Amino acid sequence: MLKSFALFSIVAFASTSALAGSGYGTAGYHCNWSKPGQASIGTPTVTQSYSALPASQTVTQYTTVQTSPLLHQVGVKPDIVDTAVSAGSFNTLVAAVQAAGLVDTLKGSGPFTVFAPTDAAFAALPAGTVESLLKPENIDQLRAVLTYHVVPGKVTSDQLAGQRLSAGTVQGTTVDIDATAGVRVDNANVVKADIITSNGVIHVIDSVLLPSS
Repeated sequence: MLKSFALFSIVAFASTSALAGSGYGTAGYHCNWSKPGQASIGTPTVTQSYSALPASQTVTQYTTVQTSPLLHQVGVKPDIVDTAVSAGSFNTLVAAVQAAGLVDTLKGSGPFTVFAPTDAAFAALPAGTVESLLKPENIDQLRAVLTYHVVPGKVTSDQLAGQRLSAGTVQGTTVDIDATAGVRVDNANVVKADIITSNGVIHVIDSVLLPSS
């Protein structure tokens, strides 16, 4: 799998001002993929902790995010949000990003690497999970889950080939990546890799990632 496309396709978070407004600053992030088995991505200091969440089904009560007119211009790559919206298989993810107030962040300059769960991945969660996360009182938990799917910087599959490593996420903790036989991110499989956008890269995964703390 890795040789044909190798890594992953939402959630990446962009401009310094947008992230600062959501409580996630980009300053100080750095990537170091130079040493196989020891590659790491710098992480921010996080004082909040979140417990793993239950799960859910596709949500339709949120309005569709408006895509940019640039999406329709020849030769112009869409950003992470526009790419997810146009794909048609990330409706739940897009609804969650919208409910969390992270749309503008995801449309910022980045760059970010997003491990994007499909609608089927969200549907496999325990019944009621997504609905619970989308409630206004659970916005901190929702943001924690979404930002756990985002790694600062643009990391493509060729940078990961043959490695096992931990990567720092925007949420503040790390995900485990095993690219020695196919690609796994924690317990999720990468089913499509290297979807390049104007502000990063998307890797599609078949399960929703949940932070342990």
